[in-house]
Amino acid sequence: MNLTTQAIVLRAVNYKESDKILTLLTRDSGKLTVTARASRKKGGGISAAAQLLVWSDVVLKEYRGRWTLSEAVTDREFRGVREDLDKMALGSYFAEVTELLAPEGVPAPELLALLLNSLYALESLDRPLPLVKAAFELRAMCLAGYAPALDRCALCGAEQPEEPRFHLREGVLHCRDCRVGEGISLPLDAGSLAAMRHIVSCPSKRLFSFRLSGPGEKRLGDAAEGFLLTQLERGFRTLDFYKQVKSH
Repeated sequence: MNLTTQAIVLRAVNYKESDKILTLLTRDSGKLTVTARASRKKGGGISAAAQLLVWSDVVLKEYRGRWTLSEAVTDREFRGVREDLDKMALGSYFAEVTELLAPEGVPAPELLALLLNSLYALESLDRPLPLVKAAFELRAMCLAGYAPALDRCALCGAEQPEEPRFHLREGVLHCRDCRVGEGISLPLDAGSLAAMRHIVSCPSKRLFSFRLSGPGEKRLGDAAEGFLLTQLERGFRTLDFYKQVKSH
C-alpha cells in the first residue's frame, strides 16, 4: 500500500548506521511512525525531508504494518526557525506537545494547522516568542478537549471578575474572593484575560493577531503553560531546554 500525502516531522531518531525513525504528522492519516532508510547519508534523496520540523510532500509505503518513507520533496524547512536557537527550541517544544496530543493513524487537521501556523508565526511574524508560545499552548489544549471556561466567574457569574484568577486544575475563571477548589490559581489582569479569551475563541487565522506587553504578557504565559502542564500531568524535556536557552 502506498500513501501520497504531506507531512511534518515531529521527531527524528537515528537508527542503525544511516537510517532514521521518524514520527510524522501527515495531512491524511494523522500521526505515523516511519522508517527513513539511508536518510543520514549526505546527498540522499530524502535526507532534507527527514529533519525535525520539515514539511514535505511524501510517498509512504506500508508493508506488514510498517511504514517506510519512499519519496519526499521538501516544501518548507522553516529555516528562520531552524537557524535561531531560541525559536528552534520553542518549535521543538511545539512538536513534542503535538506528538503527545495527536492520535495514531487518525487525521488531526486542526492540530496540524496549529503547528504549521505556530511555526510560521515564529519564522515570519513580528510577535514576541512568549505570546506565540502561550497561544499555541492554550489553543492546543482546546483542540485536545481541555478548553478552559473563561466567560465568567465559575462561582458568582461575574463576566468581568474583580482581580480575576485562573484555576489551573479546574480550568475556570474566578474572582479573587470566590473559592473554586483545591489547587493553584494564578492572577490575571484585564489584558491577559482578554488575550486568553481571544486565543480560545478566535478563528484560527487570527490566532496571533493580539498584542500584549508588560506584566500581562508574563501572566498570560504563566497561565497558559501552567494549564497545559497541569492538565497533561507531565513535563516536557524540550520545554526545559527552551527555558535553559532563554536563561543565557
